[in-house]
Amino acid sequence: MHSRLKEILDEKQREVERLIMGGVLTYRCDDAPPIRDFTRAISVPGRIGLIAEIKFNSPSAGRICEKRDPVSIARIYDDSGAAAISLLTDKRFFGGDLDQLPRLKRAVSLPVLRKDFILDEAQVVESFSYGADAILLIARILSVNKLRALLKMCRELGLAALTEVHDRQDMDKALDCGAEIIGINNRDLDTFEVDLRTTLELAPLVPEGCITVSESGISSAGDIHLLKKWGVNAALVGTSLMKSDNIRLKTQELVLAGHGSG
Repeated sequence: MHSRLKEILDEKQREVERLIMGGVLTYRCDDAPPIRDFTRAISVPGRIGLIAEIKFNSPSAGRICEKRDPVSIARIYDDSGAAAISLLTDKRFFGGDLDQLPRLKRAVSLPVLRKDFILDEAQVVESFSYGADAILLIARILSVNKLRALLKMCRELGLAALTEVHDRQDMDKALDCGAEIIGINNRDLDTFEVDLRTTLELAPLVPEGCITVSESGISSAGDIHLLKKWGVNAALVGTSLMKSDNIRLKTQELVLAGHGSG
């Protein structure tokens, strides 16, 4: 595990402890829109759905772009044909803000994925209460028992779970725990290096009936066309969108590639 990731997880564990001590809402906020169907949105037959991500910093890339209102970006994604929105909510390392999630959700029609380092059931309940439609679960950082418990809680609350894997061991763990949406992270969490071939190697291992999402290192229409040939259902793209001089045009480029024949 990369030292930077260990630092993040140590801080996240402290956040979880503070969250539990402070008490977690056990109900969905009154003004939060109903849960939207993330699973259906990213699995339209014959297409690669774009999960367009909002993030301003990352441990690997540093500052990606100047911070701005995430709602304005979300509206561009919505207007440009994205299938869903991913919102980084980690504040210290990614410049995110969970408090923006309810406001963002009310401003768009798309399902919203809360992307963070989820380690405990309290964070799942927190995600539900803030209006998330789906959450990210990272197989590498969770024990089998914990991953299984978090997936169970997601099902009980009606949240979708994007379970992230990077190798065959992660894949086996995710499938054994009942994951139905498999996110193949092309970034190695030990080195932070990115290789799109990770998706090409692991996608054939995803069983029929599960949804395959490719994450990290996707930046062009050509990448989308390649992923489509390997049966991928959706692509989660953040950095190349947020770094673009024209987010709207870049989003439309990737959306059109996902809809076309390649």
